Amino acid sequence: MFDNLTQRLSRVMKTLRGEARITEGNIHDALREVRMALLEADVALPVVREFISRVRDRALGQEVAGSLTPGQAVVGVVHRELVHVMGERNDALNLATQPPAVVLMAGLQGSGKTTTSGKLAKWLKEEQRKKVLLASCDVYRPAAIEQLKALAGQVEADFFPASVGDKPADIALGALDFARRHYHDVLIVDTAGRLAIDDAMMREIRELHEALNPIETLFVVDAMQGQDAVNTAKAFADALPLTGIILTKLDGDARGGAALSVRHVTGKPIKFAGVGEKLNGLEAFYPDRMASRILGMGDVLSLIEEVQKGVDRGAAEKLAKKVKSGKGFDLEDFKQQIAQMKKMGGLAALADKLPGNLAQMAQGAPQMDDKVIGRIEGIINSMTPQERARPEMIKASRKRRIAAGAGVTVQEVNRLLNQFEQTQKMMKMMAKGGMARMVRSMKGMFPGMR
Repeated sequence: MFDNLTQRLSRVMKTLRGEARITEGNIHDALREVRMALLEADVALPVVREFISRVRDRALGQEVAGSLTPGQAVVGVVHRELVHVMGERNDALNLATQPPAVVLMAGLQGSGKTTTSGKLAKWLKEEQRKKVLLASCDVYRPAAIEQLKALAGQVEADFFPASVGDKPADIALGALDFARRHYHDVLIVDTAGRLAIDDAMMREIRELHEALNPIETLFVVDAMQGQDAVNTAKAFADALPLTGIILTKLDGDARGGAALSVRHVTGKPIKFAGVGEKLNGLEAFYPDRMASRILGMGDVLSLIEEVQKGVDRGAAEKLAKKVKSGKGFDLEDFKQQIAQMKKMGGLAALADKLPGNLAQMAQGAPQMDDKVIGRIEGIINSMTPQERARPEMIKASRKRRIAAGAGVTVQEVNRLLNQFEQTQKMMKMMAKGGMARMVRSMKGMFPGMR
């Protein structure tokens, strides 16, 4: 979502070349471009003014050390100021209270509150090992209660039953009592939203807050709303003692202004970022990592964490031993690797965490969505064990049989075998310790790689 902002800032930094010191003269035009880039990204005007002022004050007169260009020196200043605007550090969820810790979800209709409640329940179960109860106080939106019930089933969290005729306050207090009696660690309460802020909604959520006394009151905001998101966040912050913010739809094509504005405007930390519709699409928000992504440096730490969560270590070690022993990498192994990629959401899902040039390469790679992965698995499943172990024996007649069995064309079988052959070559190089050679071969496959 930050592509346009990233490209604009990259161009700005490239214009500052060959100076020994950053001066008012050589930074003036650059800061004007930064200002325009931020405004285009829908960052709130007061935030832009303060940001530009802080960057100018910190950059002016700064020596350009060693082999750095002035542009690189300014990148360092801009990075620090982006981190400052977004909150300096990750503010963890506060659950330090006598169980159950109550988390109240607030926000407008369509911001993703219900889905985010399910994602948060999954995150708490898997990352914090908590016993979670979900409850919906949204008695106005059709099927809102059923939606949360379905999400609770998917993430294997408990759900407090309610019906449309119940009063929101009664549901909340009933859920709290149920959570206490059944020893839940956390109670997540989803509330009703409206298409716009109104007195009835604010009065209802204030009553719920008073009844539940939650330790966390999280405002869920749609990052694609831009400036509207910031105005809404401020209204909720004035009405409720918010403790944090969750930004949703950060993988969309929004301009990113909400992420840079919402903390400054509300004074509340961004605790999580939601990406995608899948229930594992909730990340702890780290301002320094997000700043690196905005400046095209990538977010390698988050990428490593994502891979560690998605990879089956036992299977990876088994494959490494097999390749090292010289037994080779076959189509069964290839299928397992594709399945691991599927668990992580495909290459495209990880692309925005890669540094600039690698991200462009990944974006150009084939989209590994569930449909494509299912087709690959179908083709390999149509092969005999012997064919999977020895792909070189797959000639024309076998390709026709495999294609018919998988319901695809022979061309798709050929494409899969070519992809496998490239992967197999890389595995052989890695087995021989030829990492440098493998990188050189990747440059041949991806001409834009440096």
